[in-house]
Amino acid sequence: MTKQARARVSAFLDMLAAERGAAKNTLEAYERDLDDYLEFIAGKGLDGIVADDIRAWLGDLAARGLKASSAARRLSAVRQFHRFLYTEGLAGSDPSAAIEGPRQGRPLPKVVSVGDVDRLIETARIASEREGLTPTARLKALRMRCLIEMLYATGLRVSELIALPLSAATTRERFLVVRGKGDKDRLVPLNDAAREAARTYLAALKDAGAAEGRWLFPSDGESGHLTRQAFGRDLKLLGGAAGLAATLSPHVLRHAFASHLLQNGADLRVVQELLGHADIATTQIYTHVLDERLKSMVRDLHPLADEN
Repeated sequence: MTKQARARVSAFLDMLAAERGAAKNTLEAYERDLDDYLEFIAGKGLDGIVADDIRAWLGDLAARGLKASSAARRLSAVRQFHRFLYTEGLAGSDPSAAIEGPRQGRPLPKVVSVGDVDRLIETARIASEREGLTPTARLKALRMRCLIEMLYATGLRVSELIALPLSAATTRERFLVVRGKGDKDRLVPLNDAAREAARTYLAALKDAGAAEGRWLFPSDGESGHLTRQAFGRDLKLLGGAAGLAATLSPHVLRHAFASHLLQNGADLRVVQELLGHADIATTQIYTHVLDERLKSMVRDLHPLADEN
């Protein structure tokens, strides 16, 4: 990569960090994708790149066996890079503007039913109230019950959930203020069941002398709080005990939160705000739920529905 190209990539990454609040992992992913792209077109100055060069790179990605979804992600990084160069006056045109992305199907999110979630929560409750548990085992069971109740009540990302502060268990409000992607704050609901589970867990945490730190779900690891891997592993075990599919994960419960709201009439824009999606296009993956609800309404409420 030339010095000029390296300088422009650095300027682009600086912009992502400063203006969009991109996290370190995100910046590193962008840098890897751009390194691959610029290595492919090495020998050609940035000002000389045309749409056919980008198409040739996409063809090379396909030849390497890259999935359409991965190629689309890399193309997104390249598009944003060229758009940045053009808008900043560092290039005379944007060669990526005419490029069509790789065709890819958009998979529907895996969703569990309301009954499945009820069964999971009940299994967690029974596990936490089992007689003969050691204090450590009881604390872990109460933690899991709290995690599930909080996740289903709020729809938080798993990274947001495991990093909740201790104060989340003591608030008197029926909502939490959560800092999400891009350091943006949003309000999420907190129902009575989640608040009660949090208070019960916090009491056990205090009894264990582990409520002196910053986190609601403390751990001895580097981050100081429970890891997403540990939560995911424990959730799968609990799901198995509840008779649920092996695909159960924290992300599936976040999907359940959104889908169940829409099934009960929530507005898509409201769900977008609750999930912390910057773009409603991300939330529109749930429109299959709306489609089914609309079909049901027409079937049940239209005056001519019974005449077929």
